[in-house]
Amino acid sequence: MGSLKIELPPDVQEEDAKLLLMIKLYETGKLSLGQAAKYAGYSKRAFIEILSKHGVAVFDYHPDDLEKEIDI
Repeated sequence: MGSLKIELPPDVQEEDAKLLLMIKLYETGKLSLGQAAKYAGYSKRAFIEILSKHGVAVFDYHPDDLEKEIDI
């Protein structure tokens, strides 16, 4: 596993920066839900709630795919 060291502005907490990074890595598909939750320090359930609060979809279905699933 790699590491990253950055200096944060005084008004940004390390935990907040780590959480936002994990949210973005999950959103872009770089990490799975479980991986992102683990690295952020949360359970999957708690991380799902956090994703919701940040407007990030847990299930990213394209509308056409969802329609096909429903029609089956």
